[in-house]
Amino acid sequence: MTKTQHRIYLSFLLLIGAFVLIAVGIYGYRYYLTPYEDRFFNPLDKLLKPSGFLGHGFGIIGSIMMILGVAMYMVRKRSRKMLRMGLLKHWLEMHIFLCSVGPILVLYHTAFKFGGIVAVSFWSMVAVVVSGVVGRFIYIQIPRSIHGQEYSLDELKLLNFGYTETLRKDYNLHDDLLKRLDHFRSVESYETLGFFSVMGIILHDYFENASLIHQIRKELVKRNISHKSIDEIIKICKSKLVLTRRIILLHSVQRLFKYWHIIHLPFALVMLIIMLIHVGVAVAFGYTWIF
Repeated sequence: MTKTQHRIYLSFLLLIGAFVLIAVGIYGYRYYLTPYEDRFFNPLDKLLKPSGFLGHGFGIIGSIMMILGVAMYMVRKRSRKMLRMGLLKHWLEMHIFLCSVGPILVLYHTAFKFGGIVAVSFWSMVAVVVSGVVGRFIYIQIPRSIHGQEYSLDELKLLNFGYTETLRKDYNLHDDLLKRLDHFRSVESYETLGFFSVMGIILHDYFENASLIHQIRKELVKRNISHKSIDEIIKICKSKLVLTRRIILLHSVQRLFKYWHIIHLPFALVMLIIMLIHVGVAVAFGYTWIF
């Protein structure tokens, strides 16, 4: 998949998610805003109530999407036979899509009315989605190869050295400028940071890097370097700055990612178990939708 195809693929997934969220919301907002005791008299009640044609369908389709999203990504991640079946990050993106749109449909299935044991499943689902967003943020901070394999610290340092040599030999950047691109202290001083400390460093680093890139661009312009070369140099400098930050945060982020798994998995299991119980009870009482 080329970069253009990948962008189209991501845009398509985003559009579908936005369409589901907005279209159903617009169609049923008057019903969802109606007090629970008055919904029986609303013309959309037969369609949008949890046992209604659309409401029931939202629950079934949303549940299938979540189960499929979890299952396909876990199998792809752990099966050696599927290593060549697309890049892992593309499977992760599909996992995120299915496990984002699925909960949206389940939310519409509930008609925003939560109670009983199902409420435990719903709030577990919310916890899974929120922790998934956090997990995605942590995940992208860990440098990986194009096949999704984590780089070791030595590999990252070698890659960083390669950026430095490219800037020095191919573009004749001076050592004083290169030193400004390696502005972090030793890796060891960042080994045991918490989540909010990591967030703070990344946020601070974003603005610091933006200022540094602006300064470097101004200096390069003064040297009468071509715009094309400046753009190439700036691109490498940005990659080097991001890589430098990820090197010093590597141990902390890897530790946080392990803790994240401990939190994320139990919520997902509780959600799935109660959801299956809910489905079993619904089928036992004859709520089988169109089947």
